[in-house]
Amino acid sequence: MPNLAEALNQLKQMGFVLVGLDGSGDTVLPELLAGLQGRALCLVMGAEGPGMRELTMKSCDHIARIPFAADFGSLNVSNAAAVALYAAAR
Repeated sequence: MPNLAEALNQLKQMGFVLVGLDGSGDTVLPELLAGLQGRALCLVMGAEGPGMRELTMKSCDHIARIPFAADFGSLNVSNAAAVALYAAAR
């Protein structure tokens, strides 16, 4: 696989919905996930600090935020992954 963007595009072609996690997201993650029940889901996260690269973010179908993370400023990527996986499994 040449790069992450190409891998994400292949997942899209396989029917996955790509949800990027970023504090700038217009939608909160629980609300978005409620509308995607039963769909194949790929959660995309960026590096700690710089976040997702522009091309990675553009490859996502949706950009969502974790609603309470703003109370902390942000979550590190491992905590964000844990919260997002828990929310997706519900």
